[in-house]
Amino acid sequence: MPKVTFLPEDKTVEFENGKLPYREHGKPGSLLDVAMNFDIHLEHACGGSCACTTCHVIVVEGENNLSQAEDDELDRLDMAAGLTLRSRLGCQAVVTGDVKVEIPGWNRNYISEGGKSTL
Repeated sequence: MPKVTFLPEDKTVEFENGKLPYREHGKPGSLLDVAMNFDIHLEHACGGSCACTTCHVIVVEGENNLSQAEDDELDRLDMAAGLTLRSRLGCQAVVTGDVKVEIPGWNRNYISEGGKSTL
């Protein structure tokens, strides 16, 4: 069973692939889907449709345990704040094994309702 650790909260969740209820945000089994099923806040202003970058995460460990990034995701990531070589969109990165990701500070502090930053 894959485990996903979300930093900086250091919250690890474990689940059986294909068994999480799909919340219709992002791809089934994506980091966003996992986060939503375990009440971990991962911003997703576009509803997980790969139309924004608010679900941007940085993969700390286990990048080979995520689906390959497709062209749509790579094109959208080019616009992400704080882009790194280990950046992924949580709505597109499907979990296949153990992964540790960091939710960037600007993402944790963004409020989509009203769109104001608390930074």
